[in-house]
Amino acid sequence: MNDYLSASLEDYLEIICNLLETCDAVKAVEIAKRLNISRASVSEALFKLAEKKLIIYEGHKGITITPEGLKLAKEVIKKHKTFTAFFEKTLGLDKNEAEKNACKIEHVISNKLLNRLSAFQKYCSKNNEFINEFKKEYMDK
Repeated sequence: MNDYLSASLEDYLEIICNLLETCDAVKAVEIAKRLNISRASVSEALFKLAEKKLIIYEGHKGITITPEGLKLAKEVIKKHKTFTAFFEKTLGLDKNEAEKNACKIEHVISNKLLNRLSAFQKYCSKNNEFINEFKKEYMDK
């Protein structure tokens, strides 16, 4: 079913999932606008996702996501949100830089690393003294 997904295909799933929060079906043209790429490129990616049974792509009817596709999309979204929060709140990056880096890293990390990073983030948020010392020692230079 889902042998391997490239970072690009994971991004498509993430976008589809996010767009489906506000509508019943997504149109390929919406994805093309969001990514600032051609409709043909989007169609090619959508056919690949449909072949893997991660989405249902019926041309003019739009795109819906399968349960397996939704599961994978939510995993990518969780990674993205975890890294964005870590980069912003713990490391003090601005939102834009945090988002860009999270988008790159979310595709290559293991769930084990994600879980440990999430636990560390929670520790840091509960221990302001630790994070303040860390920032003072390593980031304020």
